[in-house]
Amino acid sequence: MKFDVGEVLSHFNINETNPAFSTGKNAGSSADAEARAITSPVDGLKIATVQMATAAEYHAVAEQAVIAAKSWRGLPAPKRGDIIRQIGLALRENKDMLGKLVSYEMGKSLQEGWGEVQEMIDICDFAVGISRQLYGLTMHSERPGHRMYEQYHPLGVVGIISAFNFPVAVWSWNAMLAWVCGNVCIWKPSEKTPLTALACQHIVQQVFAENDIDEGVSCLVIGDRAIGELMAADHRVALVSATGSTRMGKAVAATVAQRLGKCLLELGGNNAIIITENASLDIALVGAVFGAVGTAGQRCTTTRRLIIHESIYEQFKQKLVSAYGQIQIGNPLDEHNHMGPLIDKYAVNAYLNSIEQCKAQGGKFIVEGGVLEGPGFESGCYVKPCIAEVENHFAIVQHETFAPILYLIRYHTLDEAIELQNAVPQGLSSAIMTNNLREAEQFLSFAGSDCGIANVNIGTSGAEIGGAFGGEKETGGGRESGSDAWKAYMRRQTNTINYSTQLPLAQGIKFDL
Repeated sequence: MKFDVGEVLSHFNINETNPAFSTGKNAGSSADAEARAITSPVDGLKIATVQMATAAEYHAVAEQAVIAAKSWRGLPAPKRGDIIRQIGLALRENKDMLGKLVSYEMGKSLQEGWGEVQEMIDICDFAVGISRQLYGLTMHSERPGHRMYEQYHPLGVVGIISAFNFPVAVWSWNAMLAWVCGNVCIWKPSEKTPLTALACQHIVQQVFAENDIDEGVSCLVIGDRAIGELMAADHRVALVSATGSTRMGKAVAATVAQRLGKCLLELGGNNAIIITENASLDIALVGAVFGAVGTAGQRCTTTRRLIIHESIYEQFKQKLVSAYGQIQIGNPLDEHNHMGPLIDKYAVNAYLNSIEQCKAQGGKFIVEGGVLEGPGFESGCYVKPCIAEVENHFAIVQHETFAPILYLIRYHTLDEAIELQNAVPQGLSSAIMTNNLREAEQFLSFAGSDCGIANVNIGTSGAEIGGAFGGEKETGGGRESGSDAWKAYMRRQTNTINYSTQLPLAQGIKFDL
């Protein structure tokens, strides 16, 4: 399929002279900054060259963010909400182009690219509502003539480190809530997908300019791991929200903790679907296949494990094998294809290594993997989704491989299935397929799934904006997006007002002078 990437880049004013960092203006980057070629996993072709930011450039951006925070926090929350409403409208106008760029730069299907932009639009709508609902609490004081209440204030500067697999949506979950709460943001996108970040910055800054908003409210710093390390260690950044691997998250958390800063972590997942003997197998099949191969297995909510009751194990296995034979793999901009490429050759090598480890540890592949070659697969990043029969304790099964490798595990009782589901270091998403109310409720009870997300009769991926998104254990414990996740971007303050003519002390203490 012919795709005019030049037209898309021009639409967002992205060209070879774009800076490594931006607070809205196309200021030049320093001469010693590293230039990095950005290639598409779709066809292996170079899209653009982007300058990586230097440490000095990061610090200049952070200083501008601190200055901008003073004016932005003074804007009434409903007014901030109205500006975010305008950002949502601008995203609607740019949905087609931005979705195509997401698909081409990252490699996910065009439908998923458009869907990711729709998530951005949805969080804008959510944030607009939140702008008039930043509620505190009023409580009764034990002292006469006193009133107590709690209120929430902006943190100041919020740092956002996002991953390649959702190059724009996860940033928006953080940025829209952080902005509506009165914070400013510094965004370090994945160095693998910087062009979508530049496109988002272009859209946002146009809206800010129309409203005479300081460009430092939305800061973008394109760089590698060193920039993330600077952000984590920066006392000016009150909250660091980081999405990525567990290894990365542990490093960020340790650095931020040394300065007693705040962290919001969205890390790895090792998600399972339990399929009981009371499940609708047709529903289970759709949930399992999409969960396993959507985004080529590069979602933190990707279905990695199927824990299947022994009475239906063989029957469901055959359904899976048949379904995998129908998966269309190819250019993700072709809407007939179900699965596009992995992000790069490093991801392909990790996929191949995981297959070899699985075999060495005793796994039996019923759908073989491998790298696809030939016309349409010239980038070398297209792989076959594969299925292996394993034991849950295998080391490779305990590890998250960001690729379309699905593991099948048998179980006898539901208690055993839940124990298997929980017996991994990660705790992001989980699901059960059953038409039995008792099984569903047991899975959702305190003795059931230990994940931050637990679904019934839907898969492990496909979270909605309205609910808080995040997980437990090595997933990091953070919550983004809906519900009361906005509180993570604010500091809570307790206030006591004495409107009496005396000063009674708490707990009846006497201190007469």
